Amino acid sequence: MRKMAAIVLLVLCPPLGGVHAATMALHQPDIRTSDVDRFFQLYDRTHGKPSEAQLQSQYLDRGTDGLKQFVASRIDNAGKLAAAIAKAPQVYASARHCASALPAVRRQLRDVFTRLDEIDPAAAFPPVTVVIGRNNTGGTTTADGVIIGLETICRANWMDPDITARLVHLIAHEYAHVQQPAAQVDPPADATLLFQALIEGGAEFVGERTSGQVSNIQLQRWTRGHECRIEREFLAAAHGSDMSQWLYNGPGTAAAPGDLGYWVGYRIARAYYDQATDKRLAIADILQVHNDNADAFLRRSGWTPATDCRKH
Repeated sequence: MRKMAAIVLLVLCPPLGGVHAATMALHQPDIRTSDVDRFFQLYDRTHGKPSEAQLQSQYLDRGTDGLKQFVASRIDNAGKLAAAIAKAPQVYASARHCASALPAVRRQLRDVFTRLDEIDPAAAFPPVTVVIGRNNTGGTTTADGVIIGLETICRANWMDPDITARLVHLIAHEYAHVQQPAAQVDPPADATLLFQALIEGGAEFVGERTSGQVSNIQLQRWTRGHECRIEREFLAAAHGSDMSQWLYNGPGTAAAPGDLGYWVGYRIARAYYDQATDKRLAIADILQVHNDNADAFLRRSGWTPATDCRKH
């Protein structure tokens, strides 16, 4: 999920001195969860019914820079946030329990960022901010960092059933978008499905390399036995501009899964990586995909539906 149209192990070795130790410290980004703490302090004091004025003065006005960005792009104002809480109280009650996973998420992300530093020496490490929004998006990603809407990810139970793992894999995916120049700007007017799927699939692949799993784990189950048909249909549509059946169309169901472009794009990125002799360069190539080189990337990957179609 990038700009959602549609959201850490210490190295076990002796302490390092000098410049290298300082550099390693810089490559563990700030993980900011204070907005969630402050929201639920207010939520508990008001028995789950904070007013617009209370949300404004005690939550939004005191927020981190990430929360302020999220207000501008997703929340809009305290009145709409209060209305969202009143409309779906169960969503926020559930998020109250999911918040307890954040310390474990923070610890596991240290491993993720250590691995990212290893596979992508050019990686940037802006902050990750976890907030409570108005139940309309799981997050947003820019070059300035990743912002995760906890209440939305908490209810995304079609993904990894373990909320800690779900958040870690999602943040790893979103953090890969931070490293993709093409993900930092709006897609060009002639953007192809192939390009968009490679952006999302590339983030899935890099996220898997750093966290151990893709974010859309459900697609691994939902596509089983249907690989040939899905890949052939994708290839037929790949050079068109219609994303509606492939990307940002919701999770769907096991019988009719959505967001299949993530799954196909991941398989193309994985094929590209597998055939490459220089793995670090392959990661860089995956992150540098743009609309004009997507076709060349596909050809160089060697990916076709043929392998899966021979199995069925």
